[in-house]
Amino acid sequence: MAPSTDDRLGDSGDARSATPGSYGQAPQGYRLPGATRLGPVHLQIADLARSLRFYEAALGLRVLDREGPRAVLAAQASELPLVELQERPGAREAPLRARTGLYHFALLLPDRGSLGRLVRHLWAINARFSSADHLVSEALYLQDPDNLGIEIYADRPRGTWQRAGRELIMATDPLDLSGLAGAADATAGGGLPAGTVMGHVHLRVGDLEQASAFFSEALGFDRTVWHYPGALFFGAGGYHHHLGTNTWAGRSAAPPSAEDAQLLEWTIELPDAPAFEAATENLVRAGYPVDRTGTSGRGLTRVTRDPWGTRIRLELQSPTSSPSLAPA
Repeated sequence: MAPSTDDRLGDSGDARSATPGSYGQAPQGYRLPGATRLGPVHLQIADLARSLRFYEAALGLRVLDREGPRAVLAAQASELPLVELQERPGAREAPLRARTGLYHFALLLPDRGSLGRLVRHLWAINARFSSADHLVSEALYLQDPDNLGIEIYADRPRGTWQRAGRELIMATDPLDLSGLAGAADATAGGGLPAGTVMGHVHLRVGDLEQASAFFSEALGFDRTVWHYPGALFFGAGGYHHHLGTNTWAGRSAAPPSAEDAQLLEWTIELPDAPAFEAATENLVRAGYPVDRTGTSGRGLTRVTRDPWGTRIRLELQSPTSSPSLAPA
């Protein structure tokens, strides 16, 4: 979500409690199961050592695995992969608005105190960041050394979420940073804590109708917010969004070139084999190619691309991977 606007999503004058099942527009056919969640993002960056200094010192992630020009990052005391960095020496800095692809990836912290502790840390190291109150969540925004966008956020209790008709109400309001910092647990250790997961990914696209056709009707996400200017949000299982899309780069925006720092791929984790196969078949029926030949540590994977070329990997969830974001 754009941190620079104060537009409100939905008509808050007609606000009602967003109880599970009372909001969202489901696709006409296949629908992702409620236990769907996101896995790691794979980023192309220019200088691995430089990026590691940022992700470790500023964000408090740790290196889970490193081999040659590649490193996998996780939260402290966690084995859950969150970010994979792939070095391409000389890669150009990601432009802010001229390309489709990554707007930001978003790490979801397990509680408000953890986000407050991060605020204190960023202040202490004089890091540049922005912030926003989205009503359903509180968020901080940063850019990495290659100008790739990052959101780090904590959700508000689901009982406080509201809707207008079938649409969730979200906003981009000023965030009470002092109050958030005051919620920090001073006794907790440094770094992003265990329980941190990939909450959502936000992409720049060329057309919202085409985005809806692909991400909802072909991939199976519900539409959750659709009145935000130039943007459309999608989720599974009643979550406010696993995916944001926007056209703020303009309809003529081109995909990143091979020489640009960029999001190479993001991951959707399905809860079981039937859901994994059903998602694959729905993409094929909708006319989108799916590569069925890949494997990972979790077994078979499926890879497709959105209409603007960003790669999406479908995988089966690991029993030790992140918890579901479906409503309690």
